[in-house]
Amino acid sequence: MDPPQTSPLSPRKKRPRQTGALMASSPQDIKFQDLVVFILEKKMGTTRRAFLMELARRKGFRVENELSDSVTHIVAENNSGSDVLEWLQVQKIQVSSQPELLDVSWLIECIGAGKPVEMTGKHQLVVRRDYSDSTNPGHPKTLPTAVQKISQYACQRRTTLNNCNQIFTDAFDILAENCEFRENEDSCVTFMRAASILKSLPFTIISMKDTEGIPCLGSKVKCIIEEIIEDGESSEVKAVLNDERYQSFKLFTSVFGVGLKTSEKWFRMGFRTLSKVRSDESLKFTRMQRAGFLYYEDLVSCVTRAEAEAVSVLVKEAVQAFLPDAFVTMTGGFRRGKKMGHDVDFLITSPGSTEDEEQQLLQKVMNLWEKKGLLLYYDLVESTFEKLRLPSRKVDALDHFQKCFLIFKLPLQRVDSDQSSWQEGKTWKAIRVDLVMCPYERRAFALLGWTGSRQFERDLRRYATHERKMILDNHALYDKTKRIFLKAESEEEIFAHLGLDYIEPWERNA
Repeated sequence: MDPPQTSPLSPRKKRPRQTGALMASSPQDIKFQDLVVFILEKKMGTTRRAFLMELARRKGFRVENELSDSVTHIVAENNSGSDVLEWLQVQKIQVSSQPELLDVSWLIECIGAGKPVEMTGKHQLVVRRDYSDSTNPGHPKTLPTAVQKISQYACQRRTTLNNCNQIFTDAFDILAENCEFRENEDSCVTFMRAASILKSLPFTIISMKDTEGIPCLGSKVKCIIEEIIEDGESSEVKAVLNDERYQSFKLFTSVFGVGLKTSEKWFRMGFRTLSKVRSDESLKFTRMQRAGFLYYEDLVSCVTRAEAEAVSVLVKEAVQAFLPDAFVTMTGGFRRGKKMGHDVDFLITSPGSTEDEEQQLLQKVMNLWEKKGLLLYYDLVESTFEKLRLPSRKVDALDHFQKCFLIFKLPLQRVDSDQSSWQEGKTWKAIRVDLVMCPYERRAFALLGWTGSRQFERDLRRYATHERKMILDNHALYDKTKRIFLKAESEEEIFAHLGLDYIEPWERNA
């Protein structure tokens, strides 16, 4: 039997116990002068704290024995941000600076790397309720930067793919989808916002106390959260998943070209399976739906990042054959860092092209791919964009740029990874691709809009309208107070116009 494994960060019994006060790092041993660490003993214990302090100092970190104004990072174990602030209040410790409040996992990673590592959401401790200065009731205590109040707007939150609350967000995603199928917009938005804000939290909700102070969690949402905490599942979600109407709509809308109206029609006609739908001779399908059925197995399977990158190369080759200076940017979930998706979106823009050249490009690309046998289906939608038109006030409004919805025949030999399709003897895969052609001066707005996520864009437009008296869409940003269009060369400039901190694409997974 193998001997039990011990953590490299666990104190060893053979290590001599230290007596007296711990020695602070000597100046010559400190490698990272701008970083000053204090380790909280609460819930950690004296021995483990001393061990971690010694390890960190050996790696060149400055670790203080006592908390002082020079401390930049407070590290704690099994404590929330609320717990740390409570401890500071009880100890009557005043810290004039704003240190980061971090989980001990951050320090352990730093020790392992031998240098400071990036602080991410999983490391930061968050305050989940408002705190007041006990010496001055009603006066809010200044909070560290890592524990500021959570915003109701997704565009003021950084949401990565590291979801600590997936059991809750999966539930609300299902409920939102069911409401969308039933065209219950208000409830759909309620559940979408709840899922969005829970995805942004850097801590896992384990009790109802953890939900205090979090916006967008109404009484119904909290009831569902409480049930999941207590029972491990939601009876409402379970009922939806077993609902025949939900199951049918989920199945029907998985077909390319089938929306809610068609799904409603098929459901009322008594259809419950795709095989019955396809075999019914009385039904007439659109060209898009016929393609959706023909390549169904490929289209419902996930597109890998390797496949998306292979498509990207072929798109750039085709576009730049006609417009050599064109920029082709992969947008959507893949730009936000996802490894899987259901389609691949591209934004195309060219600084040196004429309006006629822009309008002719997508058709030329389609003709080229048809000759090469790479095109299985396409639908080209002409531009209805007008430069002087005000942005749409609708948060879900589609843009007016020229675009092409297509099914691409991807040769699997172009994919830079092992694919199961090869083992099945198949040499190609049908991939859903969207191409959008936008004028060069509107590229920043189009890129922001097509990057997503859906909820991030909804909240960004809501924020512009309600907080800044502006109107934003994929075409432009209009200041209603000044009555002018605001120009932008980049996404960063749009955020600046709105008075927002810039959010990277990989932090927009709301």
